[in-house]
Amino acid sequence: MKRHKPRVVILGGGFGGLATAKALGDNADITVVDRHNYQTFLPLLYQVSTAGLAADHVAYPIRGALRSINGKFRMGSPISVDHKNKTVKLDSSEVLPFDHLVIAVGSVTADFGTPGVNEFALGMKSVHEALTIRAEVMRRFEDLCRFEDDTKLSIVVVGGGPTGVEMAGALAELVRGPLMNDQKHAALHIEVSLIEAGPRLLPSFSPKLSEKTKSALEKLGVKVLVNHAVESVMRDEIALKSGEKIPAEITIWAAGVKGEPVISKLSLPLDGNRLSVYPTLAVTNYPNIWGVGDICGSKASDGRFLPMVAPVAMQQGKFVAAQILRREKGEELKDFKYRDKGSMATIGRHKAVVEVKNIRFSGYPAWATWLFLHLFYLMGGRNRIGTIVDWCWNYFTFDRGNRHIMDSV
Repeated sequence: MKRHKPRVVILGGGFGGLATAKALGDNADITVVDRHNYQTFLPLLYQVSTAGLAADHVAYPIRGALRSINGKFRMGSPISVDHKNKTVKLDSSEVLPFDHLVIAVGSVTADFGTPGVNEFALGMKSVHEALTIRAEVMRRFEDLCRFEDDTKLSIVVVGGGPTGVEMAGALAELVRGPLMNDQKHAALHIEVSLIEAGPRLLPSFSPKLSEKTKSALEKLGVKVLVNHAVESVMRDEIALKSGEKIPAEITIWAAGVKGEPVISKLSLPLDGNRLSVYPTLAVTNYPNIWGVGDICGSKASDGRFLPMVAPVAMQQGKFVAAQILRREKGEELKDFKYRDKGSMATIGRHKAVVEVKNIRFSGYPAWATWLFLHLFYLMGGRNRIGTIVDWCWNYFTFDRGNRHIMDSV
């Protein structure tokens, strides 16, 4: 007798959701739900913001990713879960039955209650936001080109983690290279600053690599401010908790993320703004509902939440796929253990830092490692080829061909 395939509905088509689907393969009847019909390769989003990459090079169709496993896709967002009848309702009014529900809805920008962030700062979590940043930078640059005096444009990145460091470095290189060639006087009057509330950049890295990162950014012309906590964000300036105010015509918020708010509609137990889960990644009190990725409240042995990064999501996705199959076979579940394969951040041309346990290196070898790994994990041959072409063009010409303002009517 042929065994019935479990119906698995996966909410979220990001790193975690697609990793779950691919790991399940033909062993389940899979439906992926996402409000976009593409997966965004978030680690390269900052390069879209700074004209280094075309937007379509960091997006891959979810249907294309599911084709090899005959998975189904529905574009929409969940609005409720009927736990008794095991169904999830979408905003399209479609109701999807499930045997297992995987919650992998990801995260959104966290403002930490800071006044003005939602109104005046630009986030870094979607292609739309990346294009908005690019358009705003280029529009302000064009405005600056009209002046021949000492009028300045201040661009401030808030958050000294990998995203903030990479964004600040890429902005500095955009100003020093392509914009300098476009209009030197205007480019000389653009200031890029990076603000970090803590005592050093890249706090998850070793102090030595943090110091190298700070030094490399300052050589690129970035003004680095550590131990400077933001009190509020205004239209054209930032107020610090020290009482100081700094000009900021453009504020880019890279200070952190939180669980996607849609989770509050699903009547599931939460731990802060994440799903409350057992070590098995099953949601507390719901044995057939699973948490994966940024929304999952899985914790390390020290009791702290696991970081909201792609490697965690991908490992959890593969793990949950195996857990679902174990449960279907009546086997004992296992506890999830994250294998930290290291961290890396790129600062600019030939400049990056890599830390893998006790192995730490920087400079050109780290930069080459960063390039290779990001190409390796980027989905789709077309995206890889397009990214290589853009990178080669940027590298050999010191130009960036994606300096378009695309949001104008």
